[in-house]
Amino acid sequence: MNNRLETKNSRSGGGLFVANPEKVILKIVSVKGTCAAGHYAGQEFDLSKDFLLGVSGDPRALCPSAFHAIFPPWRVLRHGGAFPWEEDRDKTTIACPDPFNPVVMELRRVKL
Repeated sequence: MNNRLETKNSRSGGGLFVANPEKVILKIVSVKGTCAAGHYAGQEFDLSKDFLLGVSGDPRALCPSAFHAIFPPWRVLRHGGAFPWEEDRDKTTIACPDPFNPVVMELRRVKL
């Protein structure tokens, strides 16, 4: 069995989980219009560390709407999964849900 995976028995019959989640970096690729949270191209967030959610203007704060958009694919990459439509299994691209000021973001898994 892969040393990153462990089995856990529980009343529900057990399951498989990743014992050591992967490091994932969020990068703002582009911003069209004006991002209400102040995100800008090139901005990065290390999602394996503490980060803030909010639209306070603090450069460490990630917009809650952006986080809502990235949460499912972040969990996939963080726990060893991949997206079959992506050429690089360690990356995926997501767009902010604001259709008038779209922010394009990239999630990148970093092998430690």
